[in-house]
Amino acid sequence: MTTSKVRSAVLAAALVLLLASAGVTQERPGATASPPGTIVIDGSSTVGPLTSAVAEEFRKTPAGRTIRITVGISGTGGGFKKFCADSPQSRTDIQDASRPIQATEDEACQRNQVSYVEVPVAIDGLSVVVHPRNTWATCLTMGELKRIWEPGAERRITSWRQVRATFPDRPLRLAGAGADSGTFDSFTEMVVGKAKASRGDYLATEDDNVTVQFVQRDDGAMGYFGLAYLEENQGRVKGVAIDPSGRVDLASDADCKGVQPDFDTSKTGRYPLTRPIFIYVNRTSALSKPEVRQFAAWYVGQGTGVALTVDDPRQPGKRTNLTRAVGYVELPDAVYVAARQCLARLTPGTAFKEGGKAAGHASLAQLSGSYVAHCR
Repeated sequence: MTTSKVRSAVLAAALVLLLASAGVTQERPGATASPPGTIVIDGSSTVGPLTSAVAEEFRKTPAGRTIRITVGISGTGGGFKKFCADSPQSRTDIQDASRPIQATEDEACQRNQVSYVEVPVAIDGLSVVVHPRNTWATCLTMGELKRIWEPGAERRITSWRQVRATFPDRPLRLAGAGADSGTFDSFTEMVVGKAKASRGDYLATEDDNVTVQFVQRDDGAMGYFGLAYLEENQGRVKGVAIDPSGRVDLASDADCKGVQPDFDTSKTGRYPLTRPIFIYVNRTSALSKPEVRQFAAWYVGQGTGVALTVDDPRQPGKRTNLTRAVGYVELPDAVYVAARQCLARLTPGTAFKEGGKAAGHASLAQLSGSYVAHCR
């Protein structure tokens, strides 16, 4: 070896020792930049209240007492941009999602070596709401909802009378989820038949509280968001019963056979706009920071389902499980068992695929079938 090569080797070795002494370690593929003792969570505003409630209870346990947990609400799409980002500085440890991961998001994760564990946490009844003084739209068919929200309705369907002949000729003003929201994807897919297909002339927001305020101010307004926001804002807004039929020719309001969004109709799937909601766990974070795995396991163990009871905010003096206290419904036990198996084994990838790619949507039936098989 020449003198110059020996000098280079010595310098390289010295640099390694210097970095090691300074506590700098080689970056693991797919890692986040959040330090030990912290869990960074972002994503769906629908799932955010449940995750925040679980985090608050987790911090009361010996394992969670010293853990710092932050929960952002960038929307499901906005959150996945961070979760699967190319830079560790931008990535999050856990993603809240009101729908399964989509193919493009899954591809971004693979491209940036971000591997994840998919974990369903609860059931939501995606709720259509109107002003409490709206006495006419107590029930709508899926066909009427499509007539209101499909792209061709833009600047064309602007009066309630255009929705049903028995409705008053009053302005129809709309608010709902923005394009970065998983609720937007779920609602358009279930109502219009294609994800992201929607009229654009409405107040679009990733913050569901903005939709609540919009509907609260206007007798002719309509909006939609997760069941928890309806439960929390009873009296400010009113839920609309949904008839699963595609009819748009109702001669009488009595012809509408709707189902109200509530805990029971969401749990059984009778309510037509029922959907599962999720968290996604960064596998490298779960391996390098035990607190991430502990929190996720607690989320689908003691934290949700019927395992942890808290004061019922709707019935003073009574207790309910944490999931219902927030405004959602617990999953079947078999799904929670499967979720804990997936976390214990750190099973990678999504159970919801079409043509080998992430599908971006899931039914309760797929949850009990495809997801349980995925984790088994």
